[in-house]
Amino acid sequence: MKIPISLVSLLALAVGAWARSDPSQTAKMVDFSKLDSHIVLDMRYATKNNFTHQRVYPVARCLLRPSVAQKLLGAAKDFESRGLRLVIFDCYRPLSIQKKFWALVPDERYVANPAKGSRHNRGAAVDVSLADSSRKELVMPSGFDDFSKRAHRNWKGSSPAARRHMKLLEAVMERHGFVGLPTEWWHFDAKGWKRFPVEDVPLAAPLAPKPKGF
Repeated sequence: MKIPISLVSLLALAVGAWARSDPSQTAKMVDFSKLDSHIVLDMRYATKNNFTHQRVYPVARCLLRPSVAQKLLGAAKDFESRGLRLVIFDCYRPLSIQKKFWALVPDERYVANPAKGSRHNRGAAVDVSLADSSRKELVMPSGFDDFSKRAHRNWKGSSPAARRHMKLLEAVMERHGFVGLPTEWWHFDAKGWKRFPVEDVPLAAPLAPKPKGF
């Protein structure tokens, strides 16, 4: 029996939706916090210390695609060689959470439109900063999730120390395969992010054993 094209399209959409919501899909990611004990895990959306003033993540977990995690591990080791620690604010973010953020801040300079999907939704972006060896965060041009010109990389109003720290963060991250977002000094996309699909699997879903190379 020949199936109508419209029905085929509906079936394809249904399969796509199932794949995005299938918890087993998180097996394609790794928990970066398990890879480097020297990092400072400060997952803001698992607390109320963020622009929503609500806890929107059920767990403080930094999930990333394996190749992205490898890049970030290289950057973390680079910072450690300088006596610094990488601070992690956000990693993979489910699409359902992205929709909530967009409802609050529908401004593509700071929040990706969920119709397109964020690099975070692909497990291919990170929000990071730096801390010293005692885990005290270094001064930066603005706080995290500051939706103003103070967060822009080209803002000239910050202190010399803040700009120096921001430039160091940017230089090392770029050296290890990341590209910074112009309007957020803390946001970095991994090169090659386009090859990863947008996901909406739960942050608390179980992970498969770590891939070889970790």
